[in-house]
Amino acid sequence: MNTFVGSTRDGCLAMAGAMLGRPLPSEFGKRWDKALFAALRSVKPVAGVPELLAGMTVPFCVASNGNPQRMALALDYAGLMPWVRGKLFTASEVAHPKPAPDLFLHAAKGMGVEPGNCAVVEDTLTGVKAGVAAGMRVFAYAGGGHTERAAASALGATVFQDMRELPALLAAA
Repeated sequence: MNTFVGSTRDGCLAMAGAMLGRPLPSEFGKRWDKALFAALRSVKPVAGVPELLAGMTVPFCVASNGNPQRMALALDYAGLMPWVRGKLFTASEVAHPKPAPDLFLHAAKGMGVEPGNCAVVEDTLTGVKAGVAAGMRVFAYAGGGHTERAAASALGATVFQDMRELPALLAAA
């Protein structure tokens, strides 16, 4: 999980091939997508996220290393698409995915906000690194099990455990 989470699909496939010492079978990516898209049907929002989005009073968006189709399906199945429709940015739109800052800088530009005035909420160290590199205030959600608290804190992120904590953290920032 620590090796792959936060990476792009193609990045994961390349890493898996490198770990095996040979390319993956030619159909592996298609089989991966089919299994992933089937699994996304059971996605539920993290507790507190719908309420957080419903109460947002500043511009916000989603910027993900996931491909556009995967991102749209996950957000749709989780019931979050009404809040983020038209505010989705993916690694497919930039030259370098997270942990490079490109995606967050692209999203900030697309939203018409200066990077220094942005807050990033991330659940992976890959994303924390990207947000810090973009010069944004980073909040690392450690409740999902993807983010190592000490590592995220060492990178400069404000670490929190429960999404219901985030409104107060954002207000204090």
